Amino acid sequence: MKGGSKEYWFVLTAESLSWYKDEEEKEKKYMLPLDNLKIRDVEKGFMSNKHVFAIFNTEQRNVYKDLRQIELACDSQEDVDSWKASFLRAGVYPEKDQAENEDGAQENTFSMDPQLERQVETIRNLVDSYVAIINKSIRDLMPKTIMHLMINNTKAFIHHELLAYLYSSADQSSLMEESADQAQRRDDMLRMYHALKEALNIIGDISTSTVSTPVPPPVDDTWLQNTSSHSPTPQRRPMSSVHPPGRPPAVRGPTPGPPLMPVPVGAAASFSAPPIPSRPGPQSMFANNDPFSAPPQIPSRPVRIPPGIPPGVPSRRPPAAPSRPTIIRPAEPSLLD
Repeated sequence: MKGGSKEYWFVLTAESLSWYKDEEEKEKKYMLPLDNLKIRDVEKGFMSNKHVFAIFNTEQRNVYKDLRQIELACDSQEDVDSWKASFLRAGVYPEKDQAENEDGAQENTFSMDPQLERQVETIRNLVDSYVAIINKSIRDLMPKTIMHLMINNTKAFIHHELLAYLYSSADQSSLMEESADQAQRRDDMLRMYHALKEALNIIGDISTSTVSTPVPPPVDDTWLQNTSSHSPTPQRRPMSSVHPPGRPPAVRGPTPGPPLMPVPVGAAASFSAPPIPSRPGPQSMFANNDPFSAPPQIPSRPVRIPPGIPPGVPSRRPPAAPSRPTIIRPAEPSLLD
């Protein structure tokens, strides 16, 4: 609808007519009380296709600001009729109907006070809301009530009539008979029990008859380490004199070797001079069974003595520096003595 030349959102209650800026109803423009208000029809304009009706005050007062009446426009005649019916329920009557009512006021014995009509409308709305609340409550409580009655009736039957009903049956012994499914299940459980018991007995026999041998202590190999520490080195070990069959031993003349170190008297036999190296022959798997024998070594090159300088040739070596006499001093006492 339109108020003036702008579009507004109108809300009609039993006491007032309010209009807002939009449908959200957040910004209220004005609230108009319905006291002494009436509605009248307004002719549609020449260039307008809106259906218009006006609201005015019967006491010739301004309705809104400096306006004696406000015109409201709708898009269709159905909307106008709907609003007129709403105003009629709120106590705002059309102008013509009011004149007719004044003419026939003597015939009507009941009061047509607008204030009373608004109060009646308010009471009717409250009653409708209350009836709706009662209806919803009954719908919510009905399933709970039915379940409560069923449980109470079942309890009463069990306490008072069930025993008599069981005794009145034809065959009481059949009530305690075991069903076929339960008998089959009981037999299966018994067979499983005996099978598990037999398996436990077998496992117990195996556990008691098994003899466990303790792990032997570790082998003492300290004597091997002692033997290897006292045995001569592989280079000083004498070579085996056994040669493989089919190949004569190699014969070589003596070769000059390095000068031998003097061996002190009483030294161990293991500190003897190394033998003259010779070309080793192919090793046989039966030649030497000593597990500590070393593999054959590459023979070392003999040390050659450089030829002497012939007499009469002067030496190119520089003369030796004179040596400083050695002074022997008495030993100083040590701090450890």
